[in-house]
Amino acid sequence: MIACIGAGPGHLDFLTQKGARLVREADVVAGFDAVVDVVRPLISPNARIVTMGYRDQVARLEEVAELHHAGQKCAVVFMGDIHFSGFQYLERVETACGHQVETVPGISSAQVLASRGRVCFDETTFLTFHRRGDLTPFKTHLREVLRAGRNAIVIPRPWDFMPRDIATYLLAGGASTAHRVEVWENLTRQEAEWTGTLTDLEGRDFSDMTIMLIRALTPMPTGLEGER
Repeated sequence: MIACIGAGPGHLDFLTQKGARLVREADVVAGFDAVVDVVRPLISPNARIVTMGYRDQVARLEEVAELHHAGQKCAVVFMGDIHFSGFQYLERVETACGHQVETVPGISSAQVLASRGRVCFDETTFLTFHRRGDLTPFKTHLREVLRAGRNAIVIPRPWDFMPRDIATYLLAGGASTAHRVEVWENLTRQEAEWTGTLTDLEGRDFSDMTIMLIRALTPMPTGLEGER
C-alpha cells in the first residue's frame, strides 16, 4: 500500500481523519521536511521517516518506491491538498512507483484562505504558481480572472514570482491600483500578515510559505439583495 495524503496547511486541525489514520498505520512516512514535521506527532515510533528537499526528491522517492514494492505501508504527505498545488509531486511519486497510487485529499490553504477572507469560491479563482516550467499561461490567466471581476487566491512561486513580482506584473498589464490584497504567511492565525493595495505590495518581501488573496474591485451581487 502506498498513499499520497494532503496534510493540511501547516496544522493537524486540517488533516482528515482518514489521512491521520493512514499516517499512524504507515511503516514508512515520506515528504518534504516541513510537511513531515506537521504530521510527526502521529507517526509510529517504529516507522521509517524519509525526508527530502527539491534537489534530492527524485532519489528519495525511488527509495520510498522500493520500500513500497517490498511490502511496506507507505504514506507520502503533501502540504494542503494534493490536487491544488502538488500535482507535479504526485507525478514524481507515481513515476517512482511505476503505477498510479491512492490519493487522499486534504484541506487546502486555498480553502482556509477563502474562509479567513470570507469569499465564495463561486466568485473566486484559485491559481498556483508553485510549479516548475513556463508560468506564462498562468500569469495570463490571472490577468483575465481580475478583468472578469473575480477574486483570485494565488500561491506564488519561490523566489522568482513572489507577491511583489505578481503586483508588478499585474500593474504593468493594466490592472487597477485599487485592487485590495491580503497576504498570509500563517493560515492558523485569524488575521492576515499584510493588507493593502497592489501598489502598496510592490517591493515588499515575504517568506516562501505565502498565499495571497486579490479581491475583485466590486463584490458580486449575493442574490439576496432586497430580502429582509
